[in-house]
Amino acid sequence: MSLPELAYNEKGLIPCIVQDANTREVLMMAWINEEALRLTLDQKSMHFWSRSRGELWHKGATSKNTQELVELRYDCDADTLLALVAPAGPACHTGSTSCFFNTLPFPTSTDPAPNGETAAAPREGEAP
Repeated sequence: MSLPELAYNEKGLIPCIVQDANTREVLMMAWINEEALRLTLDQKSMHFWSRSRGELWHKGATSKNTQELVELRYDCDADTLLALVAPAGPACHTGSTSCFFNTLPFPTSTDPAPNGETAAAPREGEAP
C-alpha cells in the first residue's frame, strides 16, 4: 500500500488526534511514526510511538482499552493525523473517557485586566 507523503517532524513523528467516531469526542493525542502508522492501517487498531519509553505502543495491549480504526485522515499540511475510532473503554490512563478533562481558566469581561482595570466589554457589532 502506498502511503501519502506525510510531514513527519525531525524525530520521524507526526501527532495524531484520536476522536470517537460515534460521539465525535476528542479522546487523546499521541505520536505516530511510520511503523506505527503501517501497523495501525494493517491491523485496523491504533498503534503509537511512546516518546518516554522509546518504543511502539499498541493502544490497549495491557489495559484492553483498544481503539478500532474507523477512518484515518490527515490535515491540509499533511503534518497532523486525525483518527476516528471505536473505543473499547476509556482512552486515558486515569480511567477517564478522554484525556482532555482539565480546564484552563481564562479571563472574562468582568475579571480584572493585568493592570487592575476591568476588561472592556465588546462594542456593538464586535466579536466578544
